[in-house]
Amino acid sequence: MLQNIRDNSQGWIAKTIIGIIVVLLALTGFDAIFNASSSRNAAEVNGEEISLDELNQAMNMQRRQLAQQLGGNFDPSMLDDKLVRESSLRALIDRALLLQGARAADFAFSEAALDQLILQTPEFAVDGAFNAARFDQVIQQMGYTRLQFRELLRQEMLIGQLRAGISGSGFVTDEQIEAFARLEQQTRDFATVTVPAETAAVDVSDDEAREYYEKNTDRFRSPEQVIVEYVELKKESFFDQVEASEEELQDLYQQRIAALAEQRRAAHILIETDGSDDAAAKEKIDEVAKRLASGEDFSALAKELSQDPGSANEGGDLGFAGPGVYDPAFEEALYALDEGQVSAPVRSDFGWHLIKLLDVQSPEIPTMESLKPELVRELKAQQVEQRFVEASKQLEDTAFESSDLLQPAQELGLSVQTTEAFGREGGAGVASNRQVIQAAFSDEVLVDGANSSVIELDPDTVVAVRVKEHLQPEVLPFDTVKGDIVAQLKGSKAAEQALEAGTQLIATLRDGGQIEQQWQPIEAASRNQEGVEPAVLQQVFRMPKPETSDKPSYGSVRLADGDFVVVRLSGVSEPKADLSAEDKQNYRRFLASRSGQQDFAAYRQMLHENAEIETF
Repeated sequence: MLQNIRDNSQGWIAKTIIGIIVVLLALTGFDAIFNASSSRNAAEVNGEEISLDELNQAMNMQRRQLAQQLGGNFDPSMLDDKLVRESSLRALIDRALLLQGARAADFAFSEAALDQLILQTPEFAVDGAFNAARFDQVIQQMGYTRLQFRELLRQEMLIGQLRAGISGSGFVTDEQIEAFARLEQQTRDFATVTVPAETAAVDVSDDEAREYYEKNTDRFRSPEQVIVEYVELKKESFFDQVEASEEELQDLYQQRIAALAEQRRAAHILIETDGSDDAAAKEKIDEVAKRLASGEDFSALAKELSQDPGSANEGGDLGFAGPGVYDPAFEEALYALDEGQVSAPVRSDFGWHLIKLLDVQSPEIPTMESLKPELVRELKAQQVEQRFVEASKQLEDTAFESSDLLQPAQELGLSVQTTEAFGREGGAGVASNRQVIQAAFSDEVLVDGANSSVIELDPDTVVAVRVKEHLQPEVLPFDTVKGDIVAQLKGSKAAEQALEAGTQLIATLRDGGQIEQQWQPIEAASRNQEGVEPAVLQQVFRMPKPETSDKPSYGSVRLADGDFVVVRLSGVSEPKADLSAEDKQNYRRFLASRSGQQDFAAYRQMLHENAEIETF
């Protein structure tokens, strides 16, 4: 338990930085805040609009995250669109309320701090240093521009500050810590007697089994099943039907290498200003420039004087970055420097800088031959996508117009395939897809005998299905299910006998009598004691403390297999030694963190209760 407390009492900042990309993808869908031309809204929160575009992107984000987490086990058809919509809209409303709360409390996150967070995020690093190309690649895969990503990141940090401010204010008293520790470290002395459910000791006659069968006939029916024909259209099959010209390849290659930017490693010394003290800040940076001119070390001066907390301890080193990362004035001065040269004082939105160019890293230009397979694939993909869309539409139209799947298959050069019989729980192959199952058992396909509409198995595969054979449920013969019935009745009888015998044992013990069975004692058992059935351990710690050592408490628990366990609680011990300073601090952090989380949950609930929320 103490190790769990230590693991769960770490700072929020480290967790936020390490998990920032995952959290961002899970909770955001705000591309539409930069495309406010749409007048369609999904909700309004205290007059602040949440557009349908935002909601749709949040839903897509949620599906994408599930696909990444589950990999090949993810089946998009298993998702209920209504539930995904409701979940995404709740998250957007919750996020809007938290942002409003953070702004009302005057939380802020500076541009400089935002820059440093981006530069220090591991997901954007190559060989341990920030890489602008990697940064662009990651955020483009998310579907964001730099401006959009920075805005999302700023919002995440504002919410993080609000959460930390409330959660971090939780506290507990010494008395609460000691009371919790006594309970958590409590041990119990107990013993058990197990009355087994012995199925071998009971008999079930044929008459009993048949009587149960006849009274429960509906339980012994074969499932309703279908055998389905289907045609499958795959995007991959179109790649051999299209070509990429050498001219197109050359054009795309030139675009690729043109996007590779030079990386520059900068260091800086920053004197901050809010505008009112600009002259004083300029005077300070001029003094630093004079000290540099007299021969003092740039790194040492940065550690001594720079007001950028993210880089000062590193001698002002900002690592490698490409164009578009820094403030425009900062970037212009940086790219005017030669390696090792220091700039004149530069004014940015954050204050006055002295900038030193530490290193220049020229991009490695890949050869045409090394990129050719990738370029060919990309150029073909554009044509394939169009053909796939057209073929899918043709399959949709032809399947709708045809009485079977032969005509669609012939027109598209496909083959009609057949599944094994499967029920409403699904089967193998395409029959495991939830949309296929729903289509196969729909009235249109199952009752009317029509072809289904086109069903997307994944972004690269679609099918149309038709029921070939409908297998109705039938009552299974008694001889087929007799073995299962006998086993079930034996288990029930054995469990009832164990219950009856165990209840009698407890009655005898509570009357002061003795029993013949051998007790299995366990001393000083903790709440996570190994080697004890969890259900038994839970019962032990629910039982009241014995009045005296001569008058134990008795209890019982029935296990899933039918066994009946009699429990004798003979003693409860609490730690007598004082808590060590380290353990006390760990308990304090854990309990304060839990209290802070409860406070934050209550704050969120208050925001919802006081808000004017309208959904459309």
